[in-house]
Parts: sequence; structure tokens; C-alpha cells
Amino acid sequence: MSQTTPRGYTVRPATPADVDGARRVMLDTFYNEFGYGYVPQWHQDVVGIEGAYLDDPRHLLLVAVHDGEVVATTGVRSQGPKYPPHPRWLAERYPSGSTAQLVRVYVRPEHRRRGLARTLVDAACDFIANTPGYERIYLHTNVNVEGTEAFWRSAAKEVFDARTTGEHGPGVATVHFEIPM
Repeated sequence: MSQTTPRGYTVRPATPADVDGARRVMLDTFYNEFGYGYVPQWHQDVVGIEGAYLDDPRHLLLVAVHDGEVVATTGVRSQGPKYPPHPRWLAERYPSGSTAQLVRVYVRPEHRRRGLARTLVDAACDFIANTPGYERIYLHTNVNVEGTEAFWRSAAKEVFDARTTGEHGPGVATVHFEIPM
């Protein structure tokens, strides 16, 4: 990993010992940040972290650890956006297998503004660049979380703003991005 890790933090691939802490960060984000909680059809990887991230050599879960606690996560999966709920053209543009999707880029609120998300995303992009078969890096995010939209606009190119179409339903602020390889 070539990135500078923020002082006091360790950023590394998750191990089985990190699974419970990573799951807590993810679930807390769903409930406390997004306000809709755990949704089985969207969050299967959170229940099965080992199978989704640790057991597949083309997938990765990174964690940031501070004082022995997982405080941030970022995942990579070889899966594009699903149709539905996302538009068909988006699923076709980012097919599973050749698309590396960044997922679960979450930082506990009290650890934000320290460069953790940027460090995790940079490390994930390094992994993707060194993993054969990936052609594109895709992500979608909920821009209702403070700072999220500005962060992704500084790191990626917008592909589709679902807020403009209401495609995901009222109150869902999803914006889709691509990061150059």
C-alpha cells in the first residue's frame, strides 16, 4: 500500500478477527446515517462478510483500526449495479466480472475529516489496478450523508444522478460515479 496512513490509524485488509467490528461500522451506518437500517436484499454482504470479501481473491475488505477498534471500512466486489433497482443502461455499462465496485466506504462520524476515506479508497484502487480482469471502477452513494457528495466529486466522475429522475423513490439520494483506472 503506497498511501500515507493517518497518524494513529492502521489501514489494512480485513482479517477474520475484524469481521464483527466491520459489521458494526456498516450496520451503524445503515441505521444512524441512512436511517433505514438493514435491508436484506441490499446488504447480504454484511451478514456474510467472510464469503463476500475474505474468501474471494478478486474481492477485498479494507479496515481502518484505531486503538484496536475498526472505525472505517471500504470494500471491493466484482459486481456491477443491479437492474432493478438501478437503470438497465447502468447495469449494462458496468457489467459484473469486469467492473470493480467500491462498496461500504464508511467512516465512524468521530473519525471523519482525518483522511481515512481517501486512504481507504486509494488502497482499494491500488488493489483493483493490480487485480487482473477489472476494466472499470464504479460506485454509488447516498449523498444525504454530510460530506459524501463533495468527497466523491473530488475523487470520481458522476455518471448518473438518480435524484433528478426520482428513479429510486422519494427521499433516496443516490448518485452513481466512476473512478478512472
